[in-house]
Amino acid sequence: MTAPASFFKRFLLPGFAFKAVVIGGGYATGRELAEFFLPSGPWGGVLGMLLALICWSVICAATFLFARATHSYEYGSFFRSLLGPAWFLFDLAYACLVLIMLSVFAAAAGAIGAAVFGWPVIAGTLGLVLAIAGVVAFGNDSVERLFKYVTYFLYGVYATFVIVVVWQSSHRILGNFAAPQSPSGWALGGVTYAGYNVVGAVVILPVLRHLSSGRDAVIAGLLAGPLAMLPALLFYICMVAYYPAIGAATLPSDYILTQLQAPILHLVFQLMILAALLESGSGAVHAVNQRVAGVLGARGRTLPTLGRLLLAAGILVLSVFAATEFGLVALIARGYRALAALFIAVYVVPLLLHGLWTRSLFTHDAESYR
Repeated sequence: MTAPASFFKRFLLPGFAFKAVVIGGGYATGRELAEFFLPSGPWGGVLGMLLALICWSVICAATFLFARATHSYEYGSFFRSLLGPAWFLFDLAYACLVLIMLSVFAAAAGAIGAAVFGWPVIAGTLGLVLAIAGVVAFGNDSVERLFKYVTYFLYGVYATFVIVVVWQSSHRILGNFAAPQSPSGWALGGVTYAGYNVVGAVVILPVLRHLSSGRDAVIAGLLAGPLAMLPALLFYICMVAYYPAIGAATLPSDYILTQLQAPILHLVFQLMILAALLESGSGAVHAVNQRVAGVLGARGRTLPTLGRLLLAAGILVLSVFAATEFGLVALIARGYRALAALFIAVYVVPLLLHGLWTRSLFTHDAESYR
């Protein structure tokens, strides 16, 4: 008999992998938080983030349960089970998402390289491209190791960042939260942010092979929301110290670190962002590789390491052109809002209204709850 997977792989790895995909270029730099939450005011932003967290937990739990019930560990088979003949709608939507996501990551890497190291913008962008291609070329194990070790680094740096900001700026944070305010628009911001990011739940389907029961799937899904949102919430609280001026910053993280005048933390934080871009980009591209590998597997063929590398490189080159053309702020503001509505329509609504009830909860996996 095969030994059961560890507690980490069953319950925590899915959440960490989900976090790895959603943290991306906008969450890690604070740009997405400034776009979708700060306009609602300090408390409105917190409400929007809590709403997004709840949405993530519910949809991740439903997705993981459905994936295990249908043995769908890459998004192609998942959506053939969920949408039937209309499965290609998700492929089209995901292609748009990957292009925009990787463009955001490339733009962010270029901006960080220029702001911190004085590099030409293209240098940071190409460095990220080469790193992502190198990681995904070696398949599941390589990507899972990246998720694990970058997570430790990320949480450690975020914790240090929060402590320093609160130590130096607690009076400003408390003052802005205590100021009279009438939160508005927070629900739309929360749903929009959750809507396009929740696709991370199907991007990380390959790591769900460690789940041993429907109970594991539900617990891992419910934990995914808090695990993914906690760093963002802590970062947002730090951003409130510089509200409202920080809302216009292309890289809110760089704005805060410049104010702190802590050069070592500044450098380490930007390295952490580059690591976050690497894990998010690797997760997105790896999902495409696994999709292609699944198609080839059905025909009795395999996707070799060189094939994974070349496929990743092609996707990334297209994204670099988009990043160069549009820039970070425009990509987040325009592209993600449209994608949120698209993914709610082709993924969230079918999953909650059809897939969960007809295929998972009452039929395929009922024994695993006993």
